[in-house]
Amino acid sequence: MSESLELLVGQPVKERADAARNREKVLAAAARLFAEKGVEAVSMDAVAAAAGVGKGTLFRRFGDKSGLAVALLDARERDLQQRILSGPPPLGPGAPAPERLAAFVAAYLDYLFAHLDLVRMSETASPGARYRIGAYRFWHRHVAILLAESRPGCDADPLSHALLAAMGAEAAAALKDAYGPDRAVRAITTLATAL
Repeated sequence: MSESLELLVGQPVKERADAARNREKVLAAAARLFAEKGVEAVSMDAVAAAAGVGKGTLFRRFGDKSGLAVALLDARERDLQQRILSGPPPLGPGAPAPERLAAFVAAYLDYLFAHLDLVRMSETASPGARYRIGAYRFWHRHVAILLAESRPGCDADPLSHALLAAMGAEAAAALKDAYGPDRAVRAITTLATAL
């Protein structure tokens, strides 16, 4: 567990003032369009037009709609990461590891269900996309640390991946759609506390 969670948070990239303005215009336009029409129904051309930027600027900056989804999720992920690092227990430090793990599952699923279409797009853009997102490395390390504290001697790294698989957008959405959000959270929390 040598990799510190604080090192995994990462800092926003420094950019020129005009690039930062364009980025904010694009993110605001995308957030508005996605909320109004749904993620799937919005094209990159529509985002560029609504933001008042060229398509080339949009594609160079974000690559595709999944890159745009990752950028939109960034601030929300950073907020959850900060609450894990320095917020009140049980999500933040100070509570026993099993309580923190249950609190993380609940907080992460709240975040996931609130932004399900964006998370799904970011996780499924290409094979293995979920595992290349910086936030996933943070979630994995956090869960592995808590599992190692809860169950000394367990193989925490692969167990962490196994638990997070149940919290992937596709799996969690299937549980939510079939059983409702409350039962989905209870099921995944039960799984986490059983580890």
